[in-house]
Amino acid sequence: MSNTIECAYTVEGDGPPLFLIHGIGAARDTWRYLMPTLRQHFTVVSYDLRGHGASPLPDAPFGLDELVSDLEWVRAQTGIEQAHFAGHSLGGMIGPAYARKYPDRVLSLGLLSTAAFRTEDDSKKVWGVVKAMEDKGIPNILPTLTDRWYTDAFIEQHPEIVQRRLKQVIDTDPEIFMNVFRIYAGVEMGPWLHEIDHPSLVLTGENDGGCNPRLNKQIADAMPNAELVILPGYKHSILLETGETVADHIVRFVERLG
Repeated sequence: MSNTIECAYTVEGDGPPLFLIHGIGAARDTWRYLMPTLRQHFTVVSYDLRGHGASPLPDAPFGLDELVSDLEWVRAQTGIEQAHFAGHSLGGMIGPAYARKYPDRVLSLGLLSTAAFRTEDDSKKVWGVVKAMEDKGIPNILPTLTDRWYTDAFIEQHPEIVQRRLKQVIDTDPEIFMNVFRIYAGVEMGPWLHEIDHPSLVLTGENDGGCNPRLNKQIADAMPNAELVILPGYKHSILLETGETVADHIVRFVERLG
């Protein structure tokens, strides 16, 4: 793991171990509305992806394999042999890829607001966002992302949360942000998801444009041991908009495994 970044991480709570993997341009604080519930049931390990939050910047472009290696480094540092893993958006791609490489480390997976089985039109749309950011700059595309991430009611009622999230994106090194966005746009889990037989919770928002129920149903159908949950009315940013609900689903799912 010579290309591994020593990522910043936090361990809190008590119970079976649970690793949390955040998405693009975020950090481990994106789980803050889930933590009051999760830390009551789990020993929770959250970390900042390379180039995000307090983690060091890499010195070269990277792909999904490097993000998987970083997660394994964090796991090794904690000394935890086996754990549950849950990831949001890009994190929902890192988790299954980790399970594919290190199957014996994984007890279960949470794939939250992620994507696979994109059609040609789906791929065209997500790469269109990448090109728009390349051409116009990330800050100028944020209004589009805001509409994709949050419901209108949440934008109106919690502007401070939305603005904090947008500032987090702007404060992320633009090369890092574009690197991870390209990974998110380019990774296709469809050809290998059937190999992942760990118990898996596949969860998304009903109105998530890029990680919609149509794709998530295909994800759950492809995985031998998956459960699909659709949260009515929500878009992409379920961790910030309805974090307690997501935490409750994770607790219920893992407890049912015994």
